[in-house]
Order: sequence, then C-alpha cells, then structure tokens
Amino acid sequence: MSRRARREPRRLTRWWRRRSLRTRLTVIAATAIAVSVFVSFQVASELLDRELQDTAENQLRADARVLATNAERAGLAKIQLSPYTGSGRLVRVVLPDGSTRTPAGQPALPPVSEHAGRVARGASADLMESHDSDDDGYRIYTLRAGDGAVQVAGVTDDSPINQFGFGMLLIGLLCVVGGALVGRTVARTGLAPIDRLTAAAVRVAHTRSLDADIPDEGGGEIRRLIQAINDMLAALRDSRQAQRLLAEDAAHELKTPLTSLRLNIELLVRLDRRGTLDTALSAESRTRLLNDLGTQVAELSTLAAELTDLARGDVSDESTELLDLADVVVAAATQARSRVPDIEVALDVTSVWVSGRPAALQRAVLNLVDNAGKWSPTDQPVHVRLRAEDASAVLEVDDAGPGIDATDVPRVFDRFYRADSARALPGSGLGLSIVQRVVDAHGGRATVGRSARGGALLRVELPAATPPAPIARRTAGEDTAAR
Repeated sequence: MSRRARREPRRLTRWWRRRSLRTRLTVIAATAIAVSVFVSFQVASELLDRELQDTAENQLRADARVLATNAERAGLAKIQLSPYTGSGRLVRVVLPDGSTRTPAGQPALPPVSEHAGRVARGASADLMESHDSDDDGYRIYTLRAGDGAVQVAGVTDDSPINQFGFGMLLIGLLCVVGGALVGRTVARTGLAPIDRLTAAAVRVAHTRSLDADIPDEGGGEIRRLIQAINDMLAALRDSRQAQRLLAEDAAHELKTPLTSLRLNIELLVRLDRRGTLDTALSAESRTRLLNDLGTQVAELSTLAAELTDLARGDVSDESTELLDLADVVVAAATQARSRVPDIEVALDVTSVWVSGRPAALQRAVLNLVDNAGKWSPTDQPVHVRLRAEDASAVLEVDDAGPGIDATDVPRVFDRFYRADSARALPGSGLGLSIVQRVVDAHGGRATVGRSARGGALLRVELPAATPPAPIARRTAGEDTAAR
C-alpha cells in the first residue's frame, strides 16, 4: 500500500472526528437508510426478475404444448401457422431433416442450436434456453413433437425491472432525505439536555459560581451524567468551603504567635536603638526572652509545615507500597525520642504488613506519640502497642495523663481544635487532624478512648495485607521452630 493510500483513511478519520455529534447522527441515519434501501432493492429486484422469468417460461411451455398437439395431428409439414401480427409469441417448427418453418412476417429467430437439434432428433424431450444479441434477447422453449420439434420464443423484456428500479431509486432518495431529517431531529431532541448541560458548565466556568445545580431531567445515561456533574459541583463546593475554613483557621492560629513574636522583636530593637539593651534587661530576662523567641519560631515552623501537609490533602508524590508497620512505628518512636529527649516510649510491637505510604504513616504515628508525650507525666512512659487483630493492623498509643473529657472526644480530630486544658501547651491543633486524614486515606479508622492508666487511648485500625512470599515462608518456619 502506497503512502498516499495510507494517508487517505487517516484524513477521513480526522474529518469524521471533527464533525459534531448531530452531524454524525444525521450521516449515520442517512447511511443506514440508504444501505437498507439498496439491499431491499437488490433483493426485490432478484425476486421480481425470478418471478417474471418463471411466469414467462411457464407461458412458453403452455403455448408449446398446444402447438405440439396441433402439429402431431396435422403433421409438422402441413400444420397451419398463423401470420405474425407484430406482437406476441414467436413460433418455429423444426422438421426431421433439420429445416424450419415460421409464420409469414415473423422476425427471424436465432439459428437452431445444437441442443435444440438434439431435441428434434429425439435425444431429449424439451429444452429451455436463452439467446442474447445486440438487438433483442430471446427465451426459446423447444418441445419434441412427432418426428421433429416445435419452438416457442418470447422477447426478453427488462422494462418491468428497469421501471421497478427507477421507482425504487426515487423511493430510496426520498427515504435518505427523510432519514437525514429524522436523524437531525432526533439528534437535536436527544442532545437538548447535553446542550443545556454544556451551557450550565460554561456558565459555571465563567461565573466561578458552584452554587447552582443543573436541573435533573431526562433519563438513562443523560440523567446519570447530570447527577455525576452535580455531585462533582457539590464536591468542589465542599472543597472550596474547606479551603476557606482552612485559610481562616490558619490566619487565626498564626495571629497569636506572630503578634507575640513581633512584640518581643520590637522590644529588642527599641532597647538596642536606645543603647539600653544591656541595662534594661538582665541576663536572665534576655535569656528567657530569646528562649521565647526560639520557641515561637519553632511553633511557627511546625505550624507552617503542618498547614502545608494538611492543605495538600490526599495529593502526594509518595507511592503506595507493601511495608511492615512495625518498622514504621519503631522509626517514629526513635524520631520522637530525638526531638523530645524527655519522652520515654515503651514499645510492644509485632510484625504486621500493610499497604500504604511509609512517610505519611510515620508522620501519623509520630503525631500520636507527640500528642501522648505532651500529657504523659515525665516519670510515666508513652505506651505504643502494635498487633494483628482479625484482618486489621491495630496500633494503640496511650499515656498516663488526665485523659480527654467526654465533651472534647467528638472534636479531637478536628483541625485547630484544642481543649481548654491544652491551650497552654505547645502545639498547633493540627497533629491529630493529620492522623485522621492519613488513616482515612489508607482505608482505616481512628478512635479515642481511655487507657487503663487513666489517660487517653488513641487507637488506629488499618487493613492488613499479606506479607511477601519469602517473608511469609520465613515467618512460618520461625513459628514451627518455636513450637
């Protein structure tokens, strides 16, 4: 196939794809009707031609039998042949010697064929044959009669077929035009909801307003499409509302530490400009002030990092992988000890495999440990337990603090929510909300309860996964050896 021949289908495909849906439906409807009319014409023409041919041949046989009967009575050489009147059937008598007799004034027929001669000689009883010429076509029936044969012929007439074909052509054109109009009308009516849907989507894009729902109309696929778009608009409204609340809450939470930081810095700058920094503040006051500044900067850094992590939602470049949650818990506990050396973490973990994002899970465990560390007394460790329970990996973190009031339990995982008793403690109020988001993203569940030591018990359940085959075999071998 040449390169030009290969380009033609591609051009046709590109042209078809650029057409509107209405045009496509109109072309498809018109083409389907045209093909149907063409196939119907071919079938009807074939049936009509066969029926006309059978009728003509039956008439020739009937006329030949009458002529043969008369010839046998009078003799082939003496039978009277009526003069040709200018229309109707043509006859011919074939004598035993091969000569022929025809009516006066009758047009000449094609010569007697070899097969017809065999009928005259008695080799066969009859023969139906066709002869086509430049002028006329004949259908000739030869019947054995006496010592010879008689022939009855009819002119092949294609005019009924031609007239039928012309009529079918006109009907086909009308059907194609009507089909195109019907297809256009059906397309316009059927796509009217799509037009309204498009107009509504354009209006939303231009006005940036997500409040107006698209009217639910139609049925089937159109209705499901409208419902899906309405659900999408509702999700976008919720997302926009969540973003606005996040911005408002962040602005509120940032106001206090920024104000305190600004006042302390302004105090230092004012005293430095007066040259009384060394005399106005004692060494102990300066140290306390600088420590406050460092604490405030650390809180702002933590708050900014948590806001960034929370604002990203479920969007993360980290891929999901099969991992041992015990390794994640141990790494988070080690990180918590390095960040706050005063925190004592007691681990009781077993190997449980899950499918998840390692960094996100480690951040969630770290936030749980940090939260417990704020409340647990210095002489009481934070207990971290990990075990497999049914088809879940269960992580529990508890402390020996005062616990969580019943009124605060429903809002523990809300963003920026801090109980009245926790407002004096460091933190942004985002740690547990990040835990909730990570757990939800992994298809798990986070709950709050009271520990046996009287403090808070935070419990996380994640769907467990089947460990890799080599590890599963090694674990089974270790269990067998232990028995």
